Amino acid sequence: MKNRVFRHLFWTKVPITLYFIFTLTPYASAQTKEHEVDALFIDRIYDHSLTDSRCYPWLEYLSLQIGHRLSGSPSAAKAVKWTQSMLDTLGLDSVWLQPCMVPHWVRGEAEQVHVIGSKKQGTYPLAALALGGSIGGKVQAEVVEVKSWEQLDQMGSAAIKGKIVFYNRPMDATKIRTFEAYGGCVDQRVGGASRAAKYGAVAVLVRSMTLRLDDYPHTGTMHYDSAYTLIPAAAISTVAAEKLSQTLREEGRAKVSIQLNCKTLPDEPSYNVIGEIRGSSKPNDIILVGGHLDSWDVGHGSHDDGAGVVQSMDVLRVLKTLGYKPQHTIRCVLFMNEENGLRGGKAYAKEAERKGEYPLASIESDAGGFTPRGFSFEGNESVFGKFFDKLETFAPHFEPYGLKFTKGGSGADISPLRGMNGLLSGYSPDSQRYFDYHHAETDTFDKVNKRELELGTASMAALVYLIDKYGL
Repeated sequence: MKNRVFRHLFWTKVPITLYFIFTLTPYASAQTKEHEVDALFIDRIYDHSLTDSRCYPWLEYLSLQIGHRLSGSPSAAKAVKWTQSMLDTLGLDSVWLQPCMVPHWVRGEAEQVHVIGSKKQGTYPLAALALGGSIGGKVQAEVVEVKSWEQLDQMGSAAIKGKIVFYNRPMDATKIRTFEAYGGCVDQRVGGASRAAKYGAVAVLVRSMTLRLDDYPHTGTMHYDSAYTLIPAAAISTVAAEKLSQTLREEGRAKVSIQLNCKTLPDEPSYNVIGEIRGSSKPNDIILVGGHLDSWDVGHGSHDDGAGVVQSMDVLRVLKTLGYKPQHTIRCVLFMNEENGLRGGKAYAKEAERKGEYPLASIESDAGGFTPRGFSFEGNESVFGKFFDKLETFAPHFEPYGLKFTKGGSGADISPLRGMNGLLSGYSPDSQRYFDYHHAETDTFDKVNKRELELGTASMAALVYLIDKYGL
């Protein structure tokens, strides 16, 4: 015990002489004693998470026995039933399903995308995945390469009509925060089809959203503007993008054949999966931890967002196992349909507002199962200004584990709660490898490190503990 207390006092920069005063004098401050109590309990959270966790075997089952879980699919329905059954084993106060209607897009047979009749290389394939929400279809046309919206607009109908637009704006490798690099180019994937169709394009190809140079295409959602013709849209791997760009540079032109077999079916009924430990004194004030249960239809969806799902489940299990009795209700929400609609997040917020449940704090894990780096927070300054100051008192408890607090974003599924003036937080693991696997068939269970995943559970549980004990 003394070693643990010493470690936390060291990290809070309390002089060693004061350590002995605090432990030997009857006049030790109440604040210091409470810090010691918190440090010891957080130590217990980490010890238990690292020696008796459930998150890793849960993720193994979710990844290997259920697999990818696109909204509306049979595997998504299977994941709902299985996670509900796991939460039922934890002795929680309540476990239930919250209904929501979700989109049902299906990929169909594998995509066929080829460069036709290259002078130097002949006909060659481009590794491709249809973007989620794309229409199917077969197109063969010349390609025009575009690297910015300004370039697209300057080219206009004269250069684009009847062509396939190839968006080749890469993620910016100079950005240390890889989510910032992602944000700098994902707009071409989301809105590129309709912006190209405005000028008469017949299809679009988009460079995959990854910093890695490999031959695995990364899918993701896209949206059509109903004002323009709907055209097929696919992502191609970064290797394919480089090769196609090279052909255009060397030969001045390239013709591509695209065949996509995807289609959108009628909406399907689905569910958010919810479990909670009821608060003893403030049961209508909710501290939420969550991730999204759905994934894209390639790979296992292990980092995105199987990791967030099992970590959120394990936060409740850890606190329950350690005998913690919360003041506020601690709730785990496994959201459905984050990837291509956010229907689960919207349904949850609507029901919370109807029931008058105050979202005191909502913590989302949707950035992979890598080594914890900290948490980002956002919220109304007039409501949470004092809490942002209070974070300085929380920070020393996390310094031994290498975690920092920042102001910034939170998460997609909890974003509909912004209007309810709750604190929103995003769990932030190391992001350097996340986009290697994001929305690709390489997002598999073997890419997740057991210890890193467990550290994430502990970090989230420790933050929940402090928020519950000290409020906002």
